[in-house]
Amino acid sequence: MELTCVLYEKKGAVAYVTLNRPDVFNAFNDEQSYELQSVWKAIKKDAEVRVVVLTGAGKAFCSGQDLKAIANSKNRSLSDSLYKRYNPIIKAMRELPKPIICRLNGVAAGAGASLALACDFIVAHEKSSLIEVFVNVGLVPDSGSSYFLPKAISPARAFEMATMAPKISAQQALEWGLINRVCSDEMLDETINQVADYYAAAPTKSIGMIKSMLNKAAYSDLETMLQYEAYCQEIAGKSDDYKEGVAAFNEKRKPSFKGS
Repeated sequence: MELTCVLYEKKGAVAYVTLNRPDVFNAFNDEQSYELQSVWKAIKKDAEVRVVVLTGAGKAFCSGQDLKAIANSKNRSLSDSLYKRYNPIIKAMRELPKPIICRLNGVAAGAGASLALACDFIVAHEKSSLIEVFVNVGLVPDSGSSYFLPKAISPARAFEMATMAPKISAQQALEWGLINRVCSDEMLDETINQVADYYAAAPTKSIGMIKSMLNKAAYSDLETMLQYEAYCQEIAGKSDDYKEGVAAFNEKRKPSFKGS
């Protein structure tokens, strides 16, 4: 892949994806959108990758759409932009059978907040924040925010975030259940590495199905989920990691999962 607006690096089983437009707080232009789509496709095909860390270059995670990049666009269709640019990114992230860790290193605004919420695990430094800024320019939440917010927090808080656009601090987001960890800037990478190392050594096939199950549960009833659990458990029970897990339990040792 030839990338200019996104950085991609692999270290063992961990893939590091960095939005790389720090001069505009990693705001999205067309190039960054399509490059990020390409990166998710590559990660899905790469069996060596078992966990992904997503972050932004510089002092921000992502400030959403670069409004200056579209300032001269006449009669631009926002729905076309979502269908072609943002929606494929969010769908690829939620359908990826591998955990995605958000390294929230600064502000995540608008579509940037949606991008963070589309991750499976969010680690934020204490000065970072989330803001659903759409209403400030007369728009509505997109890129999945209307889906993620009311499932992560109460409908009342989701309405407040969407209609008043308060800047939610990392600590407040933690208390509300929007994110998983908050740490100092100095401890951010160490905390990220701890979480990434855990998932890099975990039973990836099992975790991919758990992610799929939790996605499905958001719109399913109990009977549907009982059946889907049985279906996934049958697959998990035939995996090499299951055999290793049982063997390790019986031999009273730590399992060495291979992700298959």
